[in-house]
Amino acid sequence: MEILNYSFDGEGMQRVFENEKWTVGIKNWKPANDITGINNLERHNKTDELFVLIAGSCTLIYANEKDGELELKTVKMEKNKVYNIPSTLWHNTITSKDTKMILIEDSNTSMDNTELVDLNSEQLDKIKTLV
Repeated sequence: MEILNYSFDGEGMQRVFENEKWTVGIKNWKPANDITGINNLERHNKTDELFVLIAGSCTLIYANEKDGELELKTVKMEKNKVYNIPSTLWHNTITSKDTKMILIEDSNTSMDNTELVDLNSEQLDKIKTLV
C-alpha cells in the first residue's frame, strides 16, 4: 500500500478523490465564477458542502428565500478556514483567476439532488455591489 496524492490545475472544478461516503474536489477559477460571468445560484438539497480557500480570493454568495424573494448576502473567504454550506442554502462562488479551493461533499451530491436558479439583472447588480 502507498500514500496517494492528487492535483488539478485546470479551469473549474474536478473531483480528485471519491469513495462511497465523500468526495474531495479542487476548484479553480472559471469564467462562470468571475464577477462578470456569474449568472446563477445552486443548492444541494440533501447534502452539505465544505470549501477551503488555499490560494487567491473567493467571495461566497448565498441567499435565503423570504416571501418568494432571494435575500442575497456575501462572505469574503479567508485562507485556511473551513466554510460549511448547509444543504438547501442557495450559493455560488466569485473567484479571482489565481483561486484554488478544496471542496468536500457527500459522494451522493449530484445534479439529481441539486437545483439551479438563474439570477435576474437586479440580483446581479446587487451581487456586484456586495462584492
